[in-house]
Amino acid sequence: MRNRAIAIVTTTLLALFVGGSALAGEIYKWTDAEGNVHYGDVPVSAQSERLSITSKPTNTARVQATTQARVDAREQERQDAANLPDGPSPAELRAEADERAKQFTKHRVQLQKFLTNRRIYREDENGERVYMDEAEMMATREQAVSQVEEYCD
Repeated sequence: MRNRAIAIVTTTLLALFVGGSALAGEIYKWTDAEGNVHYGDVPVSAQSERLSITSKPTNTARVQATTQARVDAREQERQDAANLPDGPSPAELRAEADERAKQFTKHRVQLQKFLTNRRIYREDENGERVYMDEAEMMATREQAVSQVEEYCD
């Protein structure tokens, strides 16, 4: 039993010693015959250069603070997005629907006029009537149909 305890302690100390030396291990740099640079923990040749590398333990408090700041910022973004209005208010929607209905009625009446009248005219810059030929009347009717369709829900 005592031998076993000694073996466990010895193994533990050996593991700590070997593990500790691995953490504080040496790093070597060398260049092969083809000019490629290599790094390793064992020197390969006499030209292997030992690099002096030091490391510091991680500041866990700083890492936690940074992580918490990122989490807080994301949460704030989510809250800001949730507080934004999703769209127009009901009053704005009603006003828009009323305006669309007015435009629909206006264009429907105009289309009806274009379809029933044999002669269609437009006014020039002097306010005088200029009667349209057949091609102009067809184009005007098609435009009126597209306007009615635009405002039709």
